[in-house]
Amino acid sequence: MTDAYDRAASLVLVMLKGEFSPTPETIQKKVDLVIAMLQAEGNSDAVDRDRLIRDIESRCEVWRGKATILEEKRNHTVWLPYRKSQIEWKFWKRYERYLMEEKGFSEQSIIPLDDLTDRVLERLEDPQREGSWNCRGMVVGHVQSGKTANYTGLICKAADAGYNLIIVLAGMHKSLRSQTQLRLDEGFIGFDTQRNRAFNQENFWIGVGRLPGEEDLTVHSLTSSADLGDFNRKIAYQIGVMPGGSDPILLVVKKNKSVLTNLINWAVSIKGQKDPHTLKKIVHGIPLLVIDDEADNASVNTNAIPLDENDLPLDDYDVSAINGKIRALLSHFEKSAYVGYTATPFANIFIYPEGETSTHGEDLFPRDFIINLPPPPNYIGPSQIFGFSRNGGDDAESQNGLQIIRKIDDYQKFIPDDHRKDHIPGKLPESLKKAIRSFILSCAARRARGDQKNHNSMLVHVTRFTNVQRGVERLVNDELNLIRRQLEYTDPLSSEGIYREMGEIWDSDYVPTTCSVLQQVDDPLVTKVAWEKVRSYLYDAAVRIRIKLINGTAKDILDYNEHPDGLSVIAIGGDKLSRGLTLEGLSVSYYLRASRMYDTLMQMGRWFGFRPGYIDLCRLYTSRDLVEWYQHINLASEELRSEFDY
Repeated sequence: MTDAYDRAASLVLVMLKGEFSPTPETIQKKVDLVIAMLQAEGNSDAVDRDRLIRDIESRCEVWRGKATILEEKRNHTVWLPYRKSQIEWKFWKRYERYLMEEKGFSEQSIIPLDDLTDRVLERLEDPQREGSWNCRGMVVGHVQSGKTANYTGLICKAADAGYNLIIVLAGMHKSLRSQTQLRLDEGFIGFDTQRNRAFNQENFWIGVGRLPGEEDLTVHSLTSSADLGDFNRKIAYQIGVMPGGSDPILLVVKKNKSVLTNLINWAVSIKGQKDPHTLKKIVHGIPLLVIDDEADNASVNTNAIPLDENDLPLDDYDVSAINGKIRALLSHFEKSAYVGYTATPFANIFIYPEGETSTHGEDLFPRDFIINLPPPPNYIGPSQIFGFSRNGGDDAESQNGLQIIRKIDDYQKFIPDDHRKDHIPGKLPESLKKAIRSFILSCAARRARGDQKNHNSMLVHVTRFTNVQRGVERLVNDELNLIRRQLEYTDPLSSEGIYREMGEIWDSDYVPTTCSVLQQVDDPLVTKVAWEKVRSYLYDAAVRIRIKLINGTAKDILDYNEHPDGLSVIAIGGDKLSRGLTLEGLSVSYYLRASRMYDTLMQMGRWFGFRPGYIDLCRLYTSRDLVEWYQHINLASEELRSEFDY
């Protein structure tokens, strides 16, 4: 998309503010008005009117789903309705403007985000409430469904309300922590913490910090998006920022025992006062908000709780390390709120509610509230991909899966199910060769539809061993280079060779899939495109593709931001790709990793999420067994959500 197109879309969305459910006629009038305005300015970049209309219609689809809430109101004081008009909401309004003007959100999608974050915030305690209090809650979303945008909005509102120490627990790997920090740099802080830490002032402001006319809001971040930017006591003391001031302090940390130990020691040594009764150091007067991203991963105590002869839990049992540190952190604060975010809450709801110990404090059971978020209207999740049926397809709620799965069975010599870390992958199976060609076709088709600057990603996830991943990378690189050379030196109109091969895949696979998807998905951006137009973009699409081995470093993830004109990448990895990491524009996945753990298998599904304008170009190459497991696990997840609703 051209710069003129992006500006046109932003102007139309601003003009539609106040129109909760704009009609097609209203959208067309605003589009025509904006195009005429751009032409009057002498803007030579053409804006595709029809595409812009379809795009705005897609973004303005009203989210009619309602979150359902389980709550226990013991010891909770209602406060938000009485304080809401007194709070300025500077951070939230800035974030709201950023979502609309920079991220292309419509007002129709921001309104439910505003409502949902209010629902979470009002169930926390008023940060100005006197005395000792704590709360435990959980927000249940969907894999790759925008949970980060949700808790970024919550953080903005919490800071506005007076929570001035905010800690985000961001997964087990530094790559996910770095990605989460970057998202919060853009949506909450407003400056690049990595450049700030290096005292590099060039391009310092990012995200909300670059909005023209916005007030400069101060946030102190004691962590950065750099690879080694996790919490460090030495740097924290050097910066000299103390909790308890008027400006909010943010820390984005890994779920790591030593990091959490250092964090507790820092907070307690600065502001802790010894309680005369328990002799435990308590931080008074500083309301703490802890956001636990992927709250089912590592946060839950996995050690058995021993019972006495009366079947009551013994107080001196050991809990698993990270669970104990999170609980200890919360127990050192007089005022604390804990909110876990997860898409797979099986472990969290089976936490023993009475598992408190004198050493670690109360466990993380969501005793105060569970909020079950509905999927957004344009979300493509497990039910859409794998289908859903409770009673063998006879019930009214059942739905058929999208025809984008390609079951494969030719990979055993390449990657046996029981391979070891010293396995050397043989030649690529035909299914993976076809998957690579499909990715090139998907990239070319997106460009043919007008998506000129969007990211494109392919996932190859077949082993957890890094040495084996390197072998796969070499083979994939050789195959991609071969395809590039064939596309460069072959006549596109030839009846033989690579163009004929790609044309056959397009006719036999892509054309019927697009027709099928259009019958199931209401996306005005999904349009049929002629082969001749796709063919003209094939070589360009192929030479743009880079291959990256995802080994958990921040650089792997931050690369997207260094490519404003779009990055096309084949990401090869294992465990580092399993949780939380977002692969932008993911269209083709080649996935063989087996796990019988419900949460692990569902979280590995990086292909779930938002696919505006290209869901019909997405492909999932996987085994028959994995398809059956996903269907079973999706049924269990939907039944659990139904229990929440009930």
